[in-house]
Amino acid sequence: MRLTRTGIGRAAVLMAALWLGGPVAAATGAGGTAPPTTMPAPTQDHPDCVGRDLLAELPADRRAEIDAAVAATPYAQGTRWTTTRGDARIEIIGTYHFDDPRHDPVIAELTPVIAGAGALMVEAGPEEEARITQALKSEPDLMIDPTGPTLPERLDAQDWKQLSQAMADRGIPAIMVSRMRPWYVSMMLGISPCMIDQIKTAGAVEGLDRDLMAVAEAAGTPVHGLEPWDTVLTLFAGLTPEQELDMIRGALPGAILADDYAHTTIEAYFRGDIWAIWQFMRLDAEENSGLDRAEVDRQIALAEERMMVARNAAWIAPLTQAADEAAAQGKPIVAAFGALHLPGDKGVLRLLERDGWTITKGPAP
Repeated sequence: MRLTRTGIGRAAVLMAALWLGGPVAAATGAGGTAPPTTMPAPTQDHPDCVGRDLLAELPADRRAEIDAAVAATPYAQGTRWTTTRGDARIEIIGTYHFDDPRHDPVIAELTPVIAGAGALMVEAGPEEEARITQALKSEPDLMIDPTGPTLPERLDAQDWKQLSQAMADRGIPAIMVSRMRPWYVSMMLGISPCMIDQIKTAGAVEGLDRDLMAVAEAAGTPVHGLEPWDTVLTLFAGLTPEQELDMIRGALPGAILADDYAHTTIEAYFRGDIWAIWQFMRLDAEENSGLDRAEVDRQIALAEERMMVARNAAWIAPLTQAADEAAAQGKPIVAAFGALHLPGDKGVLRLLERDGWTITKGPAP
């Protein structure tokens, strides 16, 4: 089993798939005009995204550790939930931010629900996506550091060699990479070369979020973002220079096996094994990172706080307000966001439960 060296770096590999929907679409140049000098044209070298399911290959004792952690975590399994409070109802679907034909039954089931809903709530709606796309086009300094030391100056020779090769595999030359900001580099490393080709060929990140937004648009149902448009740009604000480099170092080993990580993630997603993905990352780091357990725990806690916990808490108010407004019209709302936001004591479902909502697995009867 191959691993990243830091928790936050490994988490960057996951965030493109299960955390950041609209922001990933914009930052990769999809869903609008690509940000200048960032995304290559499709190479055609990776016609199919294939990989191994690393969870399925775990030894029985290691899988048992993950299963025990999952059993102790609230709302750890499942992607489809219904929450109610009084007359208000939220139909929730945890999403995967890339395309797969197995999304089709979910889209078919939710199409009439969205048509009758007061709103579809997503991480970033059309307005937010447009704003971040425009910002990345008009303010290249958001992704590029034009004045500070370059990445080959900040990284050691071996790390820079690995990074420049991994980014070359994604069609981005070293001269461009040298000035990229670490958050952007780590996110790009989390997307495999074949997935980048697919994004560029399709012209968008055609994941479940985007599919449901198209359903809402066709039905005339309003689509609203759960968070400000610049979320992805502020997630890593305040990191020390060394923590920024840790994001890159941590993402590098996974970048080599990005197809395997992507395959592992999506297979677990369609099994409904959501929290197992996070626990696999933790086990991965503990066994193979070379860091002691306390340091792994510290870095994973940092990733969890930045990418999940703070955002989850911020979403409860807009979800509740939208649901109450729709209930006044006799309608539910639908909420679609990355599946890793669902589980845990600080996940969206538990936060809603603490706020007086009743949580039921599956769609409304």
